Amino acid sequence: MDARPTIMVTNDDGIDAPGLRALIRVLVSTNLYDVRVCAPDSEQSAVSHGITWRYSVSAKQVDIDGATAFAVSGTPADCTSLGLSKALFPSIPDLVLSGINMGSNCGYHIVYSGTVAGAREAFFNDVPSISISYDWVGGISNVNDYTLSAEACLPIISAVLADIKNQTYPGRCFLNIDLPTDIQNQKGYRLTTQGKSIYKMGWRQVTSGLPGGKMSSTMTMDVNSSSSPETYSSAVPAGKLLFTREVNAAKFDENDVDFQSLKEGYITVTPLNGLSNAEAECQTFFKAWLPSVPERSASSAL
Repeated sequence: MDARPTIMVTNDDGIDAPGLRALIRVLVSTNLYDVRVCAPDSEQSAVSHGITWRYSVSAKQVDIDGATAFAVSGTPADCTSLGLSKALFPSIPDLVLSGINMGSNCGYHIVYSGTVAGAREAFFNDVPSISISYDWVGGISNVNDYTLSAEACLPIISAVLADIKNQTYPGRCFLNIDLPTDIQNQKGYRLTTQGKSIYKMGWRQVTSGLPGGKMSSTMTMDVNSSSSPETYSSAVPAGKLLFTREVNAAKFDENDVDFQSLKEGYITVTPLNGLSNAEAECQTFFKAWLPSVPERSASSAL
């Protein structure tokens, strides 16, 4: 019987994504972990915490050296849920890792992220988890940066598993890790909080579409990028208008601790939970506002 800790890996970029493969190779190379993989069979970027409900999903075993791996026709949350269910693997893993994502996941983009959802689903099922993203920049980053990112995360992974074994690891959160573009010269770990940074997006009418619902990686959410979404010659159905998203501007401020720290070259470590509570001043406002609603409604009807 294998006494090593069990790690299950998922992602949102798909089973063949270089970030996922680099993370698996680094984990396997340590020979310290029993590595399992349950990842989408195609790209699922920016699907957030969507789940498959009305249809079945398929799982196909995939050959990945040193790991037991399955490609699943579902979302990252589906993959985590299936991987934890004992329907696919014989036991529940000690730790779930989701990533390494192509593109950072800070601020409000955490809500959109399928990578973060893969870890959040484990949190919902009381299994410790970490989402991992690399701040890929086109023309600067290269595939080897994923390996460096995975290696940089090994001390955190080891420490988390040690605390799990000692029953000292907190169960009220999961971790979101973002690694800087210049990972080779990273400045170390920094504990951060989720900020409010976001890339504001608009819509542009197009004359051809993306067949089969193909998605662009979150890497393309770069306001400085001159690239445009790939287009195809598929005709627009009669009577329908076709639109595609485009990035208009980035919105952030100096209080966005995760985003700013990442841009300064730190590996950001942000504890998250499954809830998005309103800020204190909103709670204060509505505490006084809600009791007055019936009276205000009655007076407005006069």
